[in-house]
Amino acid sequence: MSWKKHGLRGSVLEEMVNLTNETYRSRGLALIQKVPTPITPISIDKESRHITLAYFEQKSTVDYIGAVQGIPVCFDAKECRTDSFPLANVHEHQVAFMKDFEEQQGIAFFLLYFSVRDEYYYLRLKDFLVFLERGENGGRKSFRYEELDPAFFLKKNKGVMIPYLEGLQRDLSLRE
Repeated sequence: MSWKKHGLRGSVLEEMVNLTNETYRSRGLALIQKVPTPITPISIDKESRHITLAYFEQKSTVDYIGAVQGIPVCFDAKECRTDSFPLANVHEHQVAFMKDFEEQQGIAFFLLYFSVRDEYYYLRLKDFLVFLERGENGGRKSFRYEELDPAFFLKKNKGVMIPYLEGLQRDLSLRE
């Protein structure tokens, strides 16, 4: 089975984020966990004991949640195979959760992977909301790579797969 199929598109990104989270945890920098999506099994293969059919119990919120040096953080990881990111890739309930999270003094962001460029981007919730408002007011229903703040592109780092803590540090410095 090819990882390029739509349903598996984010699984490579997810694995990269999981490895990054493990690196950050082992260095005592952060404790971030993948948020499991609650499912209800319908059918289970008796021999392999694998779930073969299930449905989602509720809508998922974000992909990851945890703490970085005492700061609560949550984020969603999204892959983009072009230079244009459709706003429809983020669901209304996710945005609502992220807004509520920030109202509780946490930090919410998106970790974007532009696969055609092999580049990662830290997208602050407040910047995403600007694009969202534009789309809701009749503007573009997406944003382009060129519209993003160059300061939030994550530079490759030998010790960390996706150095998103650098984006978080930049984000924090702008909030002060």
